[in-house]
Amino acid sequence: MLAFTNATIVDGTGKALKQNQTLIIKNGIFKEMGNDADIKIPHNATTINLKGKTIIPGIVGMHNHLHIPRFPDVGDVAAKLYLASGVTTIQTCGAASPYNELELSKRIKDAKQVGPEIIPSAPFITGQGGNPNMIIPRDTEHLKDTMKHWLDQGVKWFKVYRNTNPDDLKTIIEVAHNNQAKVRGHLCSITFEEATKLGIDAIEHGLNSTSDFRTNKDYGQCNGGREYMDDLIIDSPEVKRLQQLMIDNKVFLTSTVSIYEASIPNRAFADKRTIKAMSPFLQDQYKERRASFDKQMNDSIRNNRLKRIMQFEYQYYKMGGLLCAGVDAGRHVLPGFGDQRNYELLIEAGFKTEEAIQIMTGNGAKALERQDVGTIQVGKRADFVILNGNLEKDATVIKNVETVFKKGIGYNPESILETIEEQFGKE
Repeated sequence: MLAFTNATIVDGTGKALKQNQTLIIKNGIFKEMGNDADIKIPHNATTINLKGKTIIPGIVGMHNHLHIPRFPDVGDVAAKLYLASGVTTIQTCGAASPYNELELSKRIKDAKQVGPEIIPSAPFITGQGGNPNMIIPRDTEHLKDTMKHWLDQGVKWFKVYRNTNPDDLKTIIEVAHNNQAKVRGHLCSITFEEATKLGIDAIEHGLNSTSDFRTNKDYGQCNGGREYMDDLIIDSPEVKRLQQLMIDNKVFLTSTVSIYEASIPNRAFADKRTIKAMSPFLQDQYKERRASFDKQMNDSIRNNRLKRIMQFEYQYYKMGGLLCAGVDAGRHVLPGFGDQRNYELLIEAGFKTEEAIQIMTGNGAKALERQDVGTIQVGKRADFVILNGNLEKDATVIKNVETVFKKGIGYNPESILETIEEQFGKE
């Protein structure tokens, strides 16, 4: 039994943070929470004073792959990075090494390895002209047989990619929903409106993949002009109509702003801990990109696009949409570290501390239809993170992870990170 006192708690519900709180954990469950003066601490509890520190729920990463470009399986190191960063649950949103993903998920569940709870995905599904390492259905029977195989493995999440055929998406959604599974999409050939009307459950990346506003786009084709990225009025009736349609159909939207930021010359910088974790190969890649970026520091187009992406997501949330977040790791944006950066960018986008944490925790649990994680509430699983500092006053405190608790067990992030120096992306 653990009793934490003098804590500032952001509970993940979106409600105002609470100060001077006592939180009691017993057998991996939140047993009591309230003002210090109102909670009687059991005599057999270990008491820990958290004055000057902030507690948040364990992060629920909703676009948290176990692969990166060129490396189809970084799961072992990624799992440690996620947990050390305060990410206690992930939905992988598409698998590049699906069997390895399932095995890693089981190993972590059986306590044979540290890492977040992994909710695995089937391989990506795309269409003609799409990535050859993904599933490209030959016909409807092939598509259904392939989905059945992954359903039989226990997978409940399917991800469609940019070249998916509209007829195939209709089949994918029907098969998934008939088997209590869900479908997410990184879209291009299919518009947000078309996918929403077909019954898709979630859409990734927001404005950057909204092909609804492309000029000269052909039905079912990933083509057309992208002038909308610079010209579209985000609070216009046509954008709000689309977002309201998604909200009415309970489509959740996943923010991945940290990976977009990595393409902006004057913002794409890796911090010391990131460099320390990256393999020499990834370090060299980063240095090459930075040398190129240093010559393009006045690029204002991508800066403005990031602001518009943020505005699109902020508006979706304020209209009542379910907004989640995930890292979509790549470049120098690492698993876990990129989730933390998402928090800082959500604050930059205009979200309050309580809202940004809700997006990254409680909303993810809601999208997963999980009642046991995502928020700090009595009766739920004790997945939470102790941050050293006042998160409300300083967004960078999200990176000051002192201890990560999963199922009531505390993990030392420094000890975990020491084991993976220069290991991420090792060939």
